Amino acid sequence: MLPRFHLITDLPVLDRASLERLLAVLAGHDGALAGRPGVDAVQVRAKRATDREVVAWTRDLVAAVRPHGVRVIVNDRLDLALAAGADGVHLGHDDLAVADARALAPASFLVGATCRGPAQAARARADGADYAGVGPVHASSTKQGLPDPLGLDVLAAAAREIAAVAIGGITRDRVADVMATGAHGVAVVAAVWADPDPPRAAREIAELVHAA
Repeated sequence: MLPRFHLITDLPVLDRASLERLLAVLAGHDGALAGRPGVDAVQVRAKRATDREVVAWTRDLVAAVRPHGVRVIVNDRLDLALAAGADGVHLGHDDLAVADARALAPASFLVGATCRGPAQAARARADGADYAGVGPVHASSTKQGLPDPLGLDVLAAAAREIAAVAIGGITRDRVADVMATGAHGVAVVAAVWADPDPPRAAREIAELVHAA
């Protein structure tokens, strides 16, 4: 089954302490690592890390979470995802084309694509993407230079074309409305990492997503 709740990393460095912090969020919310629905995918976003750091850290993450059913997806770089033994890659507009990634990756490997609407979602599906990260749905301060928010109607249209994972300004209070569009799931950064209690925030979002 495709992951429904993606937690994107927001870590200044990739070291043992950051890995333990992430694992504490996964285990502490009484979710996936405890055998109950929770975060079921971690997207490794590490634009300031070296290639070797990303591969080594991702390998350690995969070893820790794969036995518990949590998928690990590397952002932007298919080569690093494959080298680290990750479960998938998420590709942006300027990254390797979805069709090329699909041709290079194993059949069971997840390929996600960033999409801005139904036309891009349909193209991503035709090219072999398993899901689309659709957004920003709402305004977000996590990433600079984002386009204007799409809104729920565009998300709903994209969700009719492919399994849509909503991203951008997704908070606990917005999850129910987002899932009501037909979205397959959500991807979050600040909603967990900027919360005073990240394990609790992850647990609450997981409950809303998996109840939809």
